[in-house]
Amino acid sequence: MISAIVLINAEVDRIPEVAQAIAELDGVSEVYSVAGDVDLIAMVRVRAHEDLADVIADRLNKVDGVTGTSTHIAFRTYSRHDLEAAFSLGLDDA
Repeated sequence: MISAIVLINAEVDRIPEVAQAIAELDGVSEVYSVAGDVDLIAMVRVRAHEDLADVIADRLNKVDGVTGTSTHIAFRTYSRHDLEAAFSLGLDDA
């Protein structure tokens, strides 16, 4: 699985609508409305690098109200959920 973090600038008066439209795209797992230098951050997860172009360049960038993006491709993903799953033996606490 290839993960990418997409920083998105949007028309300020359309941020909720833009976020919802992006969240509905195949390959987009989450969209966050954030404070700071960008308006939204989208998490994109696809099977192959070539799929990033389809999701980001061909669809996400063309959502009405998106004014610019910056994409960061993740080398590895670390999360508490992943660590707990890796150490879980699936045994019940009986």
